[in-house]
Amino acid sequence: WVDPKNLADCGDASQIQGNVSPYVKQLILNTFIAYGAGDEHCFGHSVSKAVKFIDISAHESHEKQGRMEATTIAEVIVSKSMLNGAGMLHGGCLAFLIDNTPLVALGLLQNMTGVGVTQSMNIIFHSPVSVGSCLRIISTSIAMGGRIMSARCEVCFLGQLIDD
Repeated sequence: WVDPKNLADCGDASQIQGNVSPYVKQLILNTFIAYGAGDEHCFGHSVSKAVKFIDISAHESHEKQGRMEATTIAEVIVSKSMLNGAGMLHGGCLAFLIDNTPLVALGLLQNMTGVGVTQSMNIIFHSPVSVGSCLRIISTSIAMGGRIMSARCEVCFLGQLIDD
């Protein structure tokens, strides 16, 4: 893995809200683009480029006996390239989106990369989403150790911004 501190700057993190430093926000954005988007020939490139980070924050969690917890909030408008054959957001696309957002923030704050290989995902789908829908992806770290990292993620429908 490439250390996030060694990645080139990708995008402008100055508009991202939250209480982590601008430096950490930029590192998170760089990591998301490098690992999530890759170059234009990589799987998911156009999907990743459509994601906009809104907030990146960290705080001590009272429920976790003072351990750090990081939350990232991102938004994306569903495009045709994200759809399945039935014209709805593909479940694999949703898995791709939630897999690439949550743990880098906590890792960077704990002098770890937060980058790794996904071993398991459990996704519960509630309803279909069509093209033009705006989704908010809220990802929160649960735990991070030397080899195991876990997070939870909720995807909320914000509304239909663009008609089919």
